[in-house]
This record gives sequence, C-alpha cells and structure tokens, in this order.
Amino acid sequence: MRSLYTFDTPPGPCSYLPGRASSLRYEYVRTLTPAEYQDRLLAGWRRFGHALFRPVCPSCRACQSLRVPVATFRPDRSQRRAWAANADLELTIGGPSVTEEKLDLYDRFHAAQAGRVGWTDHGPKDPAEYAGSFVANPLPAEEWQYRLGGRLVGVGYVDVVPAGLSAVYFFHDPDERKRSLGTFNVLSVIGSAAARGLPHVYLGYYVEGCRSLAYKARFRPNEVLGPDGEWARGPE
Repeated sequence: MRSLYTFDTPPGPCSYLPGRASSLRYEYVRTLTPAEYQDRLLAGWRRFGHALFRPVCPSCRACQSLRVPVATFRPDRSQRRAWAANADLELTIGGPSVTEEKLDLYDRFHAAQAGRVGWTDHGPKDPAEYAGSFVANPLPAEEWQYRLGGRLVGVGYVDVVPAGLSAVYFFHDPDERKRSLGTFNVLSVIGSAAARGLPHVYLGYYVEGCRSLAYKARFRPNEVLGPDGEWARGPE
C-alpha cells in the first residue's frame, strides 16, 4: 500500500442520525492490494475512490460494519420475490468506465433520492468526478451493469478481496423502483460470492434507526464488527 496522507474531519452534524455529531478518519492511498484492503475491511474501514475512511465519532458508535456469511445466508420471502421479479434482467461484469448513459442514470437516481429520503442533490455529476469516484481505483474493481431489454437500469461497483466481495455503491433507474433493484443487486453479489467460493459479502455500515441503511439488516444471518474488533451475530 502506498499511503499519501491521513486526516480526521472536525465533528459536524451526522448524516444518519439527527442530533448526533460525526467525524470521519480519511486515508488517501495511491495503491492498495486486495489483501491490504481486506485487512482494512476487517478493521471497519471502507473505500470510495482512493479514499479509505472509517467513523471516529466523539460520542457515538452507531455505525457498525456489516457482512453476510455466504454459506448460511437464506433469503426471506420478500427477497425471493425480488429475485424472481428481476429474472428478465441481463447482468454483465467488467471494468469501470464513464459513459453518458451511466451519468444520466446516476443523476436521475440521486434526484429521486433527494426528493424521497432527503439526500442532498448536488446537480449533474461531472464526468471527471464520476471517474474519480468509480473508475480511478487503487485496486482492481468490478462494474456490474444490469439491463432490461438493452436499457441500462442499474450499475453497481464491487471490490474483490481474497475472502469476500465488498459492495461499494449501487444506483438504479428510479422509474423501476418497484423491482427492488437494490435488493436484487445484493442478492446477486451474494450469489456471485458463493459461485467464487468466497465466504463473506461486505455491505458497509449499518446504523440502527437510519432509514437509508436499514435494508442491510434484512440479509440474514449477518455479522457486525463490535468495538472490541470482533465480529458477532448482527441484527435480526
């Protein structure tokens, strides 16, 4: 790993829970091997572009890294319905790239989320900014494209580490919200991990009481990283 610099953000309003203060520790890296990133995942870090980050909030430990043990995962009835409802989608996995089609889908997804759950909408995504977030990575990453009759309806980014897959980000067509594409993407990642013989899928941070992150707890059984650095049975 080639680390460039590390810093902590000053405490500010939490994006997940009202009335809480949050702070993040960032480490920007030029290069990172899959094995090195796996060590960071096991310690509660995440990655976005070349930035590694983890919460260092002064008085809160609500953010918990959550992973799904692939061998014991069993989809519930709602997840089985989502899987069946999207049997007509075509998935292709390749290297990340920037296209107008992806930029348009990203912009429409974020505009819809701003109206639905209060995300901040910063307007159209600049191609260079998109590349910095999803294409220029410090380790090899996969881009998952979901198409319906040739039309792009979902894009996911996935990191591959020696003992698992890590779901980095996913966005989809807001007009296809009834398909539960986010659920279908996670199920696809879990299925791919099983096919590759990988034991875990990492879904990022779970925060009890946060609407936009609550879905992660529905993939059961799951495990969360405790303050002692040990993984334990997660929320039911």
